[in-house]
Amino acid sequence: MTRGRWARAVLACVGVVAVAACTAEGSATPGGTPPEAVAAGARSTAPPVPLALALAPADQAAGVAPGAPVTVTAAGGKITEAAVTGADGKVVAGALSADGTSWTTTEALGYGKTYTATATAADPAGRTATSTSTFTTVKPARQTALSMNPLDGQVVGVGQPFAFYFDAAVADKAAAEKAITVTPTPAAEGAFYWFSDKEVHWRPKEYLKAHSTVTINAAIYGKDLGNGVYGRADRTATVTVGDSVIAVADGTTHQMTVTVNGTPARTIPISLGKKAHETPVGTYTVMSEHTDYTMDSSTYGVPTDSAAGYRTEVEVASRMSNSGIFFHSAPWSVRDQGVRNVSHGCINMSTENAAWLQSISNKGDVIVVQNSGGPVLEAWDGQSDWQIPWETWKAGGKR
Repeated sequence: MTRGRWARAVLACVGVVAVAACTAEGSATPGGTPPEAVAAGARSTAPPVPLALALAPADQAAGVAPGAPVTVTAAGGKITEAAVTGADGKVVAGALSADGTSWTTTEALGYGKTYTATATAADPAGRTATSTSTFTTVKPARQTALSMNPLDGQVVGVGQPFAFYFDAAVADKAAAEKAITVTPTPAAEGAFYWFSDKEVHWRPKEYLKAHSTVTINAAIYGKDLGNGVYGRADRTATVTVGDSVIAVADGTTHQMTVTVNGTPARTIPISLGKKAHETPVGTYTVMSEHTDYTMDSSTYGVPTDSAAGYRTEVEVASRMSNSGIFFHSAPWSVRDQGVRNVSHGCINMSTENAAWLQSISNKGDVIVVQNSGGPVLEAWDGQSDWQIPWETWKAGGKR
């Protein structure tokens, strides 16, 4: 065979192989039926899903928590009607999902009430099914109210913790934490810490971002908090974080350095607690702000008529602890400010400096006291949550 005839024979063989390969790839069944047609045929012969309705709570359920929604779900069709009605005839609001396969109540139920849920669904062939559930909600042994700090609309500092106070002991603390959401924007890692069975705080791992927002949703109504105690009413709030104001008061230099948004703003001569009245060392957050305030030693157990007692009016005062630590105007000690510690534990400064600091401050601003010679500030004294290390805080306290 000549070289030319041999080459044409090879090409002819290659062409046959290629055609055979294409034919094998395009035909998955004898007779050349395309595979997608086979799959479509398989789908068309699949049995339809039987029409069925599921209601929750189930019929005759008792002790239902009214904070949980009533739900209706349909299989094999779509819900055409759904309603929950109280024994008094009042209809509970609800909403149907976009695909028509589920319906959920959108308002809470009452305590100790009887309700009937009724729903109807239809399948593509027009067949219908109806289901009914009658149930009763729990009658609590006790309802607990919730108060909180801060409140809706307030502006706070970057160190502000979020405190929640129940008026009854909470046994199921995990349920309470699940019911309360604290959402900083931008997001920040945070955790709850229980100071007692009635008091829980939430704080972030690090200070909040200046000019951020925090949304609180304490959805405790109808929630079982343990031992027959249920939440009385929900609480919500949206809080704004102001400038980052952080002040460091030093008992050795007798100066307070105030930093605003990371920039030193002012150095203030101060006087801290004298011997036997040393200011506790630690990180405080401002609790409240006052003008024309009466400083009264009897509020922390020292009678005003005793040798160490006092009752003094001051123009400017900002509370830093429940035990009576304030930064405040003290015109009587101006000569000592920046020189020596002469107060009963508070941070003394001039009226002008106290007014300036209060004017740029919000509750939740951070004040750090160092080198005072005093005891360590207790975390439970005021809102001194930053005294607790993060790893200890995450453990949850008195859970």
